[in-house]
Amino acid sequence: MALQPAAGARDLNPREVDGNRWLCDQLAEVYRRWGYAEVAPPLVERLETLEAGGGIRNQELARLASDEPLGLRPEMTASIARAACTRLATRPRPLRLWSSGAVFRSVVSDVGQHRLEERLQSGVELLGADASQALVADAELLRLLLACLRQLQVKAEQRPTLLLGHHGVLTALLDQVPSDQQLAVRQALITFDPLALAALELPAHQRQGLQQLMRLRGDVKAVLYQLEQLLGPSALLDQLAGTLSSVASVAEQQGVRLQLDPSFQPHFDLYDGLVLKLVCHGTVAPVAIASGGRYDALVARFGGAAGGMGFSFDIEAIRDLLGTETTAPQRAGATLVAYATEDQLAQALDQLESLHRAGQAAELLQTPCSSQAEAETIATARSCSACEWIGS
Repeated sequence: MALQPAAGARDLNPREVDGNRWLCDQLAEVYRRWGYAEVAPPLVERLETLEAGGGIRNQELARLASDEPLGLRPEMTASIARAACTRLATRPRPLRLWSSGAVFRSVVSDVGQHRLEERLQSGVELLGADASQALVADAELLRLLLACLRQLQVKAEQRPTLLLGHHGVLTALLDQVPSDQQLAVRQALITFDPLALAALELPAHQRQGLQQLMRLRGDVKAVLYQLEQLLGPSALLDQLAGTLSSVASVAEQQGVRLQLDPSFQPHFDLYDGLVLKLVCHGTVAPVAIASGGRYDALVARFGGAAGGMGFSFDIEAIRDLLGTETTAPQRAGATLVAYATEDQLAQALDQLESLHRAGQAAELLQTPCSSQAEAETIATARSCSACEWIGS
């Protein structure tokens, strides 16, 4: 077992690492263009921060053996929100921040085995926009998401679908249900569990309406119309319609389908406004490559006066979807410096450093070889771009 990585972890080969780095660099280029600054939240946080006020279940946190209640971050939003409300509290709002790095989750398999799941994440957070600017902030983040897709060259062939929901709209719909049933109804809706919904003690007409709501998703305008019939005139729906109209034409141009689903909620219960998930069609099954939403209550928990909105990309999911391991730019091959006898080692090292000073990648052959032809054969086998031979 000592020769294997921990359950859920895996080794990456050089091309996988190159592909991940290239994707992160492509996204960082877009973030900087939009005025976002890089931050580096800690890998280890207090469990109280990681739980995000109950938004992340305790059993999903990877705990550390420590005198303090510490764990590995399952996402970066809570850590960045905490920093924005403390160390960055005096900076002008809104704060535009981006980050990339590993996140960890504790997962229980079907057979009850615990394993640690490690993923590479890159994302942005827009913090400090007050309630009057929520529409502008939401629209900015959605347009930034589409700009990232253009940079990554996610095209219509991948059939990208931007799944959108709204915590406030779902709450308004649940307000029509008796208070003692709201939690159970919400769980049934967001998990798409018609059997659980049918088992609830509700009037027949209300159960039928909730069953229709469970299946209500699709074209933005059609779903908004149905929601207006259920809720009546609503400032919340007007704001949601304004946000979606600001991105509809750009999404259409890029071949990104917008789907509004009032019962959709992401895996982590961090959000209290607009929520999103970007799904593409993979070789076998749909692949979620990005998710996020608005988290005003989380910012308030850390003492912030205004809210936040953000999203993150799953880098490895994108790498697998686009085949970036093979399509990312190849790293330039190094020059192999080879020598004929052990007495020429110092001369070979001088030649190696001379190439380095000239800005060229070069590596040293560790043992002498008998001929230049042999050295060139070794260079080819090691994918080197050239061979420097120091003969006898």
